[in-house]
Amino acid sequence: MSTGTQLVVGRYRIDAPSGAVWWSDEVYRMYGCEPGDITPTVDLIRARTHPDDRARVSRTAIVSLRAGRPFSSAHRIIDPHGKARTVVVTGRGQVADDGTIAQVGGYVLDVSPVARETLERETHRAVGRAMVSAAAVEQVKGSLMVVRGVDEAAAAEQISEVAARAGIPVQAAAAQVVTALRSATGEPDDRLRTALESVHSVDRPHGHEAQLARRRQSSSR
Repeated sequence: MSTGTQLVVGRYRIDAPSGAVWWSDEVYRMYGCEPGDITPTVDLIRARTHPDDRARVSRTAIVSLRAGRPFSSAHRIIDPHGKARTVVVTGRGQVADDGTIAQVGGYVLDVSPVARETLERETHRAVGRAMVSAAAVEQVKGSLMVVRGVDEAAAAEQISEVAARAGIPVQAAAAQVVTALRSATGEPDDRLRTALESVHSVDRPHGHEAQLARRRQSSSR
């Protein structure tokens, strides 16, 4: 894969009361058609989602929206010609005055052209451009989902465990992971593992204990 591979990013909106769906031109083409050739609907989106991914995608979106959180999902879609594409969908619900979800909107990233060794890096950059205001924890969960192939709930559990071991909030742990990923090298799995293992308490910088032990050893000689 040559340097400078760009992911195609499209936008979507779903009106909750009516179920009406709007796609940008990029999303139509991801689904194998030209803008205006079909009328996008929730049923169409579900039908074009790979059968093995449908239940997981629905569960991820429903759980996140009910909790009022942004969501992300890496899954496969099938176009009318039977061609499969891997996409990462991010979304956020807009809450009405009565507390119900009035609209869901977000981005669709076509990550199919990207080689596995650059998938995590390019997806991270594309999500960062598409959703500048998204929390670091959502970016880390997206990386976990793409690189390790887990669902949103499992990704959230993994980053929570990392934060608990360091004794810091999930948001602080995620910020450290995002920073570490920028300088990590190697295969995607190795880079992500290294970044997760680098998370440390903000009150005790990483490596502090080892340095203290060396000083004690020197003073005892």
